[in-house]
This record gives sequence, C-alpha cells and structure tokens, in this order.
Amino acid sequence: MSAPQLRWGLLGASTIAREWMLPAMRALGHEAVAVCSASEQRGARFAAEQSIRNAYDDLEVFLADPAVEAVYISSTNELHEPHALAAAKAGKHVLCEKPLALDLDAASRVLDACRQADVVLATNHHFRNGAWIRAARDAVRQGAIGTPQAARISQALLLPPALRGWRLDTPARGAGAILDLTVHTADTLRFVLDAEIEQVIAASACQSLGRNGVEDAVMGAMRLSGEVLASFYDAFNVPCAGSSLELHGSEGSITIAEALDERLIANAVMRRQGGEQPLQMDQAEDLYVYGLRRFAAAVAGEGSPAADGQDGWCSLAVALAVREAAHAGRTVSVPPLHSCKRGDVLTSDVGLTL
Repeated sequence: MSAPQLRWGLLGASTIAREWMLPAMRALGHEAVAVCSASEQRGARFAAEQSIRNAYDDLEVFLADPAVEAVYISSTNELHEPHALAAAKAGKHVLCEKPLALDLDAASRVLDACRQADVVLATNHHFRNGAWIRAARDAVRQGAIGTPQAARISQALLLPPALRGWRLDTPARGAGAILDLTVHTADTLRFVLDAEIEQVIAASACQSLGRNGVEDAVMGAMRLSGEVLASFYDAFNVPCAGSSLELHGSEGSITIAEALDERLIANAVMRRQGGEQPLQMDQAEDLYVYGLRRFAAAVAGEGSPAADGQDGWCSLAVALAVREAAHAGRTVSVPPLHSCKRGDVLTSDVGLTL
C-alpha cells in the first residue's frame, strides 16, 4: 500500500492535534505546513511550539496556501461542516474529526461537496484502527464465534481537565457524551460486526461534570441488522472503568479489555466451549499512524480511508437517534445513509424496551 508523504494544514490548534495527530504525521514523514485558528494568538503560539511554518486566522487565506495538500479538521464540532465544505471547495483532501457535522443534512452536504470536488474525505474514527478491533472483525467474519447474537461495549472515562470546556456546557457546539463518545461506540459496533444499527433506546444523565443540561453519561441498547442486540455505556465522569467490548455468538465469545484506548494496552481473548486463548492479531500499531497511512494511500488512489465520510454519516445518525431516544423516552429508528432529507425527523418505533 503506497503512502505518499502529505503536506497538511491543521484547522484548529487543538489538544488532539498536538498530542496525537502531529506525532503520527511526523512518524510517517508527513509535514504540517500551516495551522489556522480563530484566535491569532493561539494559532501563532501553537505554530511556534510545534515548529509549523505558517499560522493563519483567516480561513480563506489558509486554504489558498499552495503548500497545503490536505486539511485535518479538529475545530469545535459546529465548525466541522463549514470547514469541510470550504476545504473541499479549495480542492484539499479532508480528514475530519468526529462528529462529521451536527445534523444529517449538514453531513450529507459534506459528503456531496467532497465527492463533487473529487477529494478524499475521511472521518477520524480511530478506534477501528486498533489491531485488536480489526482482528475481532476478521474473527467474526470467519465465523469464529458462530452467528453473532449480542455485543456489550463501554467507553466510560474521566474527561481530562484540559478538555472540560465547551464539551460540557455548550449545546450549540455539539457538547455532551453522545456526540463525543457514542459516535465512536456506534462506529466500532458497525465496523466489528459489519452490520448497521437500526434501532436505539437510551437514557442520559447530567451527573457531575455536565452543565446547562448537557449529558455526561448515557446508557442504552441497540438493535443491529441480523437481529444482533447490543448494550452500551458512554460517560465523561467515571475515573476507573476503562473501556471494553464483548462480542457473543452461537459458538463463542470475544472479550477485549481497554478496547477503545489509544495506548495500545488492549487485552483480547477468544472463548469457545473448548477453552479460551488470546485473540490472534497483527502487531499493534499507533491508531493515528495506521489511519494516516490509509488516508495517504487513498489520496494516491489505492484503497479507501480507514473510516470514510459515509462511516461518519452513519455514526452521526446513530448518535442523533440515541439523543432523541434519551430525550423522548422511546425507541428511535436510525435512518439509513442519505435517507434523511431536509425537515425530516427521526421516527419512533416499537421493538426495543428499556
């Protein structure tokens, strides 16, 4: 798989860009040539600290920089759509943080714009890049657990102090555990089970960190295609739980401790009636490095990104359905890709009960 060394522009002087994405870019020989921030001071400071040659506070000027081949968007959630649309219009390839947008109309516009501009679009659902997640998907596909029947996934963490800003108190920016964590939960289940999430039911709470009615915890159940049932728990306010994934089938089970963790510490086990053994997998690689390599190969016309724009659309559709279900107290059907037109609402249904 060919992976050209791309020149990147960073849209957002963010913590995730500094701590995860920049090291991954440099590990592959890519270069961050520019950063754009709404705050001139923040952008200039970020560029100086990270040895990035150009800092901009004007989006149009940033995107006109001929050195920028691809844009990594890690701005606040409400800016993902306009930033992605502007990048596509400028002919730049787009790697966007999740959620892809704040509603399905907006996400559809991003997909359409990137398709029309003939640029690569990827959503940074990096957890699917874990060697243990990919090995679990392969095992399920090969029938190692028989017919998939159920899954249980948990992503309960304590949000770091540096991130306890708009994520906890600003609904207009897409705050809350659902749009931050449940999108990853949805993507992981879709990926590992190779199935679509069709119905959800959920309850959310504002327990200790959330403010202004923003949820810091959500729990619920999902029905996937193939009559697979899944339960999930996502939270910002739990210090000692970690993350986990269980997959249960008619002939066996897979359990993965620390399944949704960037630190390469997952422990995956296959259980069948004859006993248990470690899940066989490739050597673990940094999740961001793996994703960037796939992205660069897609730019070169070889394969597709690890998680493309359609994956981002589908995980957002699930998250919005979970939010609706939690607020309305009823089962909500998840619309299939591109079925939600302007003015449509998610429809309630019967089938799951909490």
